[in-house]
Amino acid sequence: MKETPYLLELNEEEESFNIMQFVTKYLRYWPWFLAAILISLVLGYTYMRYAPITYKSVAKIKIIDDSKEMNIINDALAFMSRNNKVNLENETEILKSYRLLSQVVAELQLDVAYYEVGNVKTTQIWSPPFTIAKNRLSDSIRSTKEYGIKITDKDLIITDAKNKKVTMNLAYMGLPSDGLPFTISLSEMEDIAEFKGHTYKVVLLPMKEAVLQLNKDLLVEATNKNSEILSLAIEGTSVDRSEAILNTLIAKFNRDGVLDRQLVSKRTLEVIDQRFSYLSGELDSIEVGKQDFKRANNLSYITADAEATLQKRSNTEEELYKMENQVSISRMLKQTVINQSDYGLLPANIGIENNSLNSLVTGYNELSLEREKLLPNVGKDHPTLLRLNGQLERAKVNIIKSVNIYEAQLENSLNQLKREESRAGSQYSRLPEKEKMLRSIERQQGIKENLFLLLLEKREEAAINLAVTAPSVKVIDYGLTSSKPVSPTKPKVYGLSLILGMFLPFMVLFIKFSLDTKVYDRSDIEKINTASPILAEIPFLKESRKMMGDNDRSVLAESFRILGTNVNYMLPKKEKGEGQVIYVTSSVKGEGKTLTAVNLSLAYASMKKKVLLVGADLRNPQLHEYLNATKNTMGLSEVLENPKQKWETLVQEGLGKSVYHKVLPSGAVPLNAPELLSGPGFGKLMEQVKKEYDFIVVDTAPTMLVTDTLLISQEADITLFVTRSGVTDKRLLEFSKELNKTKKLKNMAYVLNAVGNGKAKDYNYGYGVGYGSDS
Repeated sequence: MKETPYLLELNEEEESFNIMQFVTKYLRYWPWFLAAILISLVLGYTYMRYAPITYKSVAKIKIIDDSKEMNIINDALAFMSRNNKVNLENETEILKSYRLLSQVVAELQLDVAYYEVGNVKTTQIWSPPFTIAKNRLSDSIRSTKEYGIKITDKDLIITDAKNKKVTMNLAYMGLPSDGLPFTISLSEMEDIAEFKGHTYKVVLLPMKEAVLQLNKDLLVEATNKNSEILSLAIEGTSVDRSEAILNTLIAKFNRDGVLDRQLVSKRTLEVIDQRFSYLSGELDSIEVGKQDFKRANNLSYITADAEATLQKRSNTEEELYKMENQVSISRMLKQTVINQSDYGLLPANIGIENNSLNSLVTGYNELSLEREKLLPNVGKDHPTLLRLNGQLERAKVNIIKSVNIYEAQLENSLNQLKREESRAGSQYSRLPEKEKMLRSIERQQGIKENLFLLLLEKREEAAINLAVTAPSVKVIDYGLTSSKPVSPTKPKVYGLSLILGMFLPFMVLFIKFSLDTKVYDRSDIEKINTASPILAEIPFLKESRKMMGDNDRSVLAESFRILGTNVNYMLPKKEKGEGQVIYVTSSVKGEGKTLTAVNLSLAYASMKKKVLLVGADLRNPQLHEYLNATKNTMGLSEVLENPKQKWETLVQEGLGKSVYHKVLPSGAVPLNAPELLSGPGFGKLMEQVKKEYDFIVVDTAPTMLVTDTLLISQEADITLFVTRSGVTDKRLLEFSKELNKTKKLKNMAYVLNAVGNGKAKDYNYGYGVGYGSDS
C-alpha cells in the first residue's frame, strides 16, 4: 500500500530521532573523546619532533625515438609496417633493471650509508667528513653491519655492533685496520677540527641488498598517457644523495643507449667489409666471363634486332586481326540480305571497309524507304510499286555478288598475312639461345653492382653514426627537490592524530555497546516487541523512590500518575462499576516491579480512587518492607489456605496516610504457592475486592523464574511488564514477547523503570538467576 505524505513525514522524523539518539549515546562519553584527542595530538607532536624529514626529488627525461635512423636492417625490411612510437614500459624496465642500478650503486657507493647522530634524532647525510671504502672482497659482506664513529681531537673511535672499539689516529687514516672490513679516509675538502665531538653511524650493506633497496625506492612513470616523457622520483632524508642518484642514473641510462647503438654501428662495419671483399671477387669473375662469351659467339646489338623482329610480328598480327573482322562482318551482311524477304532496310556503316559495297547498301536502303512511303497509298499491283520491287530485287543480287567478291579478296589477303606472320615467327625463333645466356650474365652483373653500391653507401652511414652517436635521452629536468617535505607534514600528521583520537574511543564504545545486551531506553524494547505498547518511562532518582503522599508533585510522582492515566486507556470498560485488576510483573527479580506496584497504587489513590494493593509474590514477598512489617504478617497466603478467613480483617492501612489506599500483604511464605494460586480461592477473592475498590494493583511473581503469575493471569484486566534500564537483558524481552503472543499474559504492556541510570552495576540477571533474595 502506498504511504501517505503524513506517514512519510513520521518515518523521516523517526529516522532523524534515531540518528540523534545514536549521536547522543556517544556524546555522553565526551571526556573520553577529549582525552583521546589530546593524547593523539601530543603523540603527533612527538612524531613531528623526532621523525626524520623526507623530501621528494624528481627528474624528467624524454626518450629519443631512434627507430627512423638509417641502417641496413631497416632498409631491407622497408616494405614491412612498423610502429615508431617509443615503448615507455620497456624503457621503465631498463631504468629499474638490476644491471643499470648496480652501476649507480657502485659509482656512488650507495652500499655505504652515513648517518649523523644527534641529541634528538639520527639523520642520513651525503657528505660526511670522512669516506668509507670497502675492502676488495666486498662480496664477503653477507649481512648489514653497523658501526659508530666518534671524532675526537686526534682519533676516530669506531664501535661495532658488539660494542668492540677500534681507535684510529687521524694521522694514519687511509690504511687498513685489523678487524674492520673497510678503510676510512678523511675528506680533503673538510677541516676535521670543525667536527670534533660529532658522532656518526655507518651502515655497510651487501651490494645486492643496496641495489634492491634502490629499485624499491625509485619510482619511474610516464607523465601522461600520450607522452614520451618519463618522470624519475625518489624520496629520502638527504637531498644531495637523492639528486645525485637521479642524475647518475640518467647519465648511465643515456650512456647505455649510446653504447648499444655504437655496438650496432661497429658490427655493421665489420659485416659490410666482409661483403666488400666477397663482392669484388664476384664482379671481376662476371665481367671476364661476359667478355669471353661475346668474343666466342661474335655477338653484338642482338637486342635491337630482336626488337625489330618482334615489332614486325606484332604489326602482322594486328593486320590479320582486322582482316578476320572484315570477313566476319561481310558474312553477316550477306546472311542478312539473303534472309531479307520484305525488302526492309539493311544495316549500314557496320564497319565494312569497301566503299562500293557500302554504296550498294545505301542505294538499296533509299529504294526501300521510297517503297515504304508508297505502300500505304497504292495497291500491291500498282506499276510503280512493281517497278520498285524489281529494282530492290536486283539491288539485293548486286549486294550478294559484291560481298562474294569482297570475301574472296579478303581470303587472299588473309593467306598472305598468315605467311608473313609465319615468316616473322621463324625469324624470331632462330635467335640464338646463347643470347639468353648473355642476358643472364648481364642480369647477375647488375645485381652485384647495385648491391656493391648499396653496401658502400651503408658503410659511410655506419661510419658517420659511429663517429657521431646521438644521445638516447633528452634531459628535461635534472634531479630537483621541493623545499616542502613529503613527510612528516603537519596537516597529515595532526589530521590523522585527530581522526585517531576520535576513532579509538568510538571503537571502544562501539564494541562496548555491541557487547552490552541490557535495555536502556524504549527503542531497545520497540526493536524486539512492537506488539505491546510502552505505557511509561519511570526516571531514575537517587534521593526518593517512593511517593510521599497525595500532594507529592515530584518527577517520580508525576511519572506514575502518567502511567496510571495511560493504563486507564487500555483497561476494558465495565458496566457494573466493578474495579479494575492491574497485574505488575517482570521477567526476573530486581527490576522494580514491587516499587512500581506501590507507586502506581499511590498514584491512583492521589486521584481519589479506592485502591487495594495486593502482594501476590508469595515466594519472595517484598511488600512488607514498605509497611514496616515482617514477612509473617498475615495476608493473601492465609486467605488462600483458609477459605473461612475474612480478607477484610487482613487489609492494612495504606501508605502515605491516604484514606483511599489499602494493602493486602503477601502473608507468610507457603510451602505450596502454585497450588494455592491455581485453586479457586484467588478468583473468588478478586470477585469480592472488585466490588469494594476501584483499582486492585497486584504485585505478582517474576514470570521467568516461577509459574505463579501465569496461574492467575486470566484474572487481570491489564498486565504491566516492568523492565529496568541498565538491568534487564534484551534476551529476556523475547520471553515476554512470547508470553504476549501466546496470550499467557492478558493485555500486556511495558513499563520502563530507572530510565537515565547511566551507572553500570554488577547484576546477575542471566537465565540462571536464583529466586529468594530481596528484590
